[in-house]
Amino acid sequence: MIEMGDIREWRTHDVVDSGGHKIGALEAVYVDTSTDEPAMATVQIGLPTRHRLVFVPLDGASVGPGYVKVAFDKALVKGCPAIGMDDILPAEDEEAVFRHYGLTYQVGAGGERQLARR
Repeated sequence: MIEMGDIREWRTHDVVDSGGHKIGALEAVYVDTSTDEPAMATVQIGLPTRHRLVFVPLDGASVGPGYVKVAFDKALVKGCPAIGMDDILPAEDEEAVFRHYGLTYQVGAGGERQLARR
């Protein structure tokens, strides 16, 4: 498990898939609101004039010299629902990100979101 303090230091570093293929650059970390542990990261992908952010789970992620390696294939990550560079993930779209990776989505007891940007 990557510690919160550690993962923040990797912002702008390369994110690579399990095969070592570059996906993009780490943009931000999102925590699970029930545990305050790093749960997902946004990765900047796309052409220089058309960047967008996709989400990738941090479960099973590891760090190496200058990169964060995630446990998901590049094609799967790039197919995830995306947001613009200055956008936030709308609450109603959060579940779709979890479904994309086959993960269970669970809102908090008071209906709060599962992810929060840190």
